[in-house]
Amino acid sequence: MKKNLKKNRLLENYYKLPRRQRIQLKKYLCILGVAFLLFLLFLNLLHSCGRDGVDTPEIPETSPQHIPVVQNLKNVWITDAEADRITIFCDGEKETFFLAEETEGSDSVPAPEQMREQLADVELTDELVSAVILKTDKFTGRVLSADENGIEIEGRGRIPLAEDYKGYRLYRELTMCTFADLTFGYANADFVWENGAICGILLAREANMEDIRVLIKTSDYVDILHTEVILTANSDFLLQYGSGENTQEELFSKGDKITIDMDSDYFVGERISIVPAVLTGRIQLLSVNRSQGIPSYRGHIELLRTAEGIAVVNELPLEEYLFSVVPSEMPSSYPLEALKAQAICARTYAYGHMLRAGYPRYGAHVDDSTSYQVYNNITEADSTTTAVKETYGQMILTDEGTVANTYYYSTSCGVGTTASIWKTAEAQMLDYLKSSRLRPSPENPVQTDDGAVATGSTEITAETIAEELSEEESFRDFITQTHAEDYEAQEGWYRWTYTVKEIDVDRILETLKNRYEANGKLILTLKDGDYSSQSIKNFSKVTDITIVKRGPGGVADELGIATDKGTYKIISEYNIRAVLCDGVTRVVRQDGSEVSMPSLLPSAFFVIEPSHDKKNMIGYNIIGGGFGHGVGMSQNGAKNMALQGLGAEQILNFFYEGCEICSGQ
Repeated sequence: MKKNLKKNRLLENYYKLPRRQRIQLKKYLCILGVAFLLFLLFLNLLHSCGRDGVDTPEIPETSPQHIPVVQNLKNVWITDAEADRITIFCDGEKETFFLAEETEGSDSVPAPEQMREQLADVELTDELVSAVILKTDKFTGRVLSADENGIEIEGRGRIPLAEDYKGYRLYRELTMCTFADLTFGYANADFVWENGAICGILLAREANMEDIRVLIKTSDYVDILHTEVILTANSDFLLQYGSGENTQEELFSKGDKITIDMDSDYFVGERISIVPAVLTGRIQLLSVNRSQGIPSYRGHIELLRTAEGIAVVNELPLEEYLFSVVPSEMPSSYPLEALKAQAICARTYAYGHMLRAGYPRYGAHVDDSTSYQVYNNITEADSTTTAVKETYGQMILTDEGTVANTYYYSTSCGVGTTASIWKTAEAQMLDYLKSSRLRPSPENPVQTDDGAVATGSTEITAETIAEELSEEESFRDFITQTHAEDYEAQEGWYRWTYTVKEIDVDRILETLKNRYEANGKLILTLKDGDYSSQSIKNFSKVTDITIVKRGPGGVADELGIATDKGTYKIISEYNIRAVLCDGVTRVVRQDGSEVSMPSLLPSAFFVIEPSHDKKNMIGYNIIGGGFGHGVGMSQNGAKNMALQGLGAEQILNFFYEGCEICSGQ
């Protein structure tokens, strides 16, 4: 308030002045303002000049400090070494690195001749070799089992695998490998040892593989592990236990019974071996039952204790293994040429799995069930033993010289299919497994019951069959009729029916969920117009079942199931056979006999005829043919080919097109 009063008084005094004085006062104030501004400018100029006249010290420019880049390459294979460079192989690639100048001739890098073909840790500094640590502590031993944690070696027990271990196949072509590539029962690998663990696997030699190792399942093939093993032998036998220097032996007499469970005192180490005292001795597993009764085994038996149970492994010569496989897979009453074809198939199949063991954890190549080949379920027979002996060592090789995948099955419906139905990358490559009509060719005619000579059409090719029978109408015409010229036209499984009067919705739902858990990519759900892999929702009604797609030869490849909660697509012949089997309905074969099918339909070569009540499906009738997956050799087809005078080689050339039978002599 006071400031305002003073301001008002000044204004009153200013306006009381004469006009001339007011003008002079304004001029004076303007001059004073300009003078003040000039003074400020002058001060600024003085400050600038003074700053320019001062010598400021120069700050030298510095480059950033170099930080070397160090890499440690663990457990690499040195393929070559020179005075100034080394070549390593790791992760499937070869690469050459030069030595750093300061390391040439120093103790940090060994001499070139010491480094060649050795496992080592290599240190790189700025892409130059600054240090090489060789790992030369090696040993060799017979491999009994292996998994991601360790390798069991005869006489040494189980040795752990280092986390950063590497494996190398050194023969033929240098490649990477893992513990799963070991050949069990053989000593063709060197192992590099460091700090109590295996840091390197060197597959140094190709094994001369003559023995096969078979995992023996429990009774009825229920499980792969036993809680208790009871055994005896038809000769004196040795029980060996412990490992390394602590290995012990105990001799038992012929007929002595031994019971071994998880708490047995014989499990000093992980493995027990039972070996007959004579080569012709056989070990009986009294705790196992097969179709022939109590089975007896050639070779020797190994018992491996695991946390879950006891694994029983039978090691014996491959040829003797076939003595028990062939009669278990094909009736010994079949013609000799058919049995010989079966023996060659079985030998090839077994050898393929000896190269890539199915049970590395237990040190077994195969098991004794239908998962591989049925072994020792039926007693050996003279005819099948003769077939094995007359084909000694013979196997089927592809045109590339590799061991063929000799799949086989029981009976065709008059046509086969290809391995593509299994939806694996490997199966897609097996182009020698064709979809073929199983009927005589003009070169090999068959005489019918009325004396007429029947031959197959010369115009029908594998490609034609695959294309024509993949069409629904064409396949329906084919499967709902019989064709007298087909090799298996008289077999019971050639045609069959399966009539479900009341759908078991709960079983279908359960099967879909189980198959989804096994491989979700093959059980798809329709959503927003597209099929995708999703968890199966509970449903209470099935409204329709249809064949969506057929594969080569007309096999059901994709099945559609519509329900009250969604629509599903089932892919692959195995899944389709499982989903449509209700476990109760019996299959009626063309000869009138009825057979129960607890888990799978006989084949996926069929047409389906749904029966509906209003909007819901209440049942279905299936008209089908054949028994088995339909890939490779039909065993009953081989039988009838042999009866028409075809030899084993002709039979195999028909089913495995372009392959060659390699003699083992």
